[in-house]
Amino acid sequence: MKITNQITDDAVLIEIGKRITAIRINQQLTQADLARRAGVSKRTVERIESGKTAQLDTIIRIFRTLDLLPGFDQFLHEIGTSPINLLQSKGKKRQRASSKKSSPKTDWKWEDDK
Repeated sequence: MKITNQITDDAVLIEIGKRITAIRINQQLTQADLARRAGVSKRTVERIESGKTAQLDTIIRIFRTLDLLPGFDQFLHEIGTSPINLLQSKGKKRQRASSKKSSPKTDWKWEDDK
């Protein structure tokens, strides 16, 4: 199954679990072997492979053990600053996002004005 925005979060977790299982088996590892090498419990590996949630640091440990960590760079690639934005910001890197400016509501009134 292709992971897209149209499938549910639960479906994504199940698909990730299936892929981790296939990769683990392809690497000739048991769940216990993977758990031991990743420093997690066998039950944690079982839960992830069955499509349950897990903490990100646990996923990173498992991905590192299965040599999948470089794949993170493909979907969480480093964002560079465009030359135009760099020029506009005078070389300063943005630290936070700003909210969209909205026009003031005209129907709002002080409680005293009612």
